Amino acid sequence: MTAEPGTRVLKADPASIATAATALRQGGLVAFPTETVYGLGADACHGEAIARLYAAKGRPAFNPLIAHVADVAAARRLAVFDAAAEKLAAAFWPGPLTLVLPKRPDCPVAALALAGLDSIAIRVPSHKTARALLAAFGGPVVAPSANRSGHVSPTTPAHVLADLRGRIDLILDDGPCAVGVESTIVGLLGEPSLLRPGGLPREEIERVLGQALVMPSPGETDDAPLAPGMLASHYAPTARVRLDATTPRQGEALLAFGAAPPFDGTTLNLSPRGDLIEAAANLFSHLRALDAAGATTIAVMPVPHDGLGDAINDRLARAAAPKP
Repeated sequence: MTAEPGTRVLKADPASIATAATALRQGGLVAFPTETVYGLGADACHGEAIARLYAAKGRPAFNPLIAHVADVAAARRLAVFDAAAEKLAAAFWPGPLTLVLPKRPDCPVAALALAGLDSIAIRVPSHKTARALLAAFGGPVVAPSANRSGHVSPTTPAHVLADLRGRIDLILDDGPCAVGVESTIVGLLGEPSLLRPGGLPREEIERVLGQALVMPSPGETDDAPLAPGMLASHYAPTARVRLDATTPRQGEALLAFGAAPPFDGTTLNLSPRGDLIEAAANLFSHLRALDAAGATTIAVMPVPHDGLGDAINDRLARAAAPKP
């Protein structure tokens, strides 16, 4: 298989897996096979790499992403496990099951990957190449499906190349995926809930838990989305958000973009150089920090709508929406 310049396709072997791990450490984008579909991997702790991932997929929505890890011990370093989580991890990991759990206070995963939430979606894949890559990289890797937004999920390297040639750094080729549909997602932030059906049947999960999974009602997750495959998520601060603010007012905090006006109040800049990838990487963490500073209103400077700007403005509009 031949790739366009800028995207290498390497047969999966120890040398190419080491190359892919290096690319991830350098903030690159690497497509790799899992047992479900090919994922588009980025360092889960590298906000700008995650922003580039969203840009590569096109028309990003900043949904929470699944953090793929090498084993249960690595998952426990990111999330708080209760008895139900331990049962499901013991029964189905490695495998096509994603658990949504409370994140640990010291969780290093970037806020952009979590869509600003206090929960994290985690999976331990069973595919030998995915596991080898995660072990070689040594940290969590976010990996939504390796396709353009809205397209059919990819189950072969050719599918990935057709959608993302020239937009990503590397594809690890290990043939077609066995399962062919995304992982099943179970939320464990209260009563166990089925957030997305997938490659692991609901009945098997319920058998291990000894109880039925709650099925969220349509629209129930509009303001508290937890996982990929659901409605777009956002972090809504306690403070009121005032958009397209060219002049901050007394008592406000300022979320700037590009050249900021003189202002005595608390200010954070999404990107002083006006870079939308940097702005996307900083969006959720800056909103949280300004909210924590105690201002009743956050004034947000205009952000362009091109490229990642559409997704940034979508999240800001949701943050500014009237609260119920």
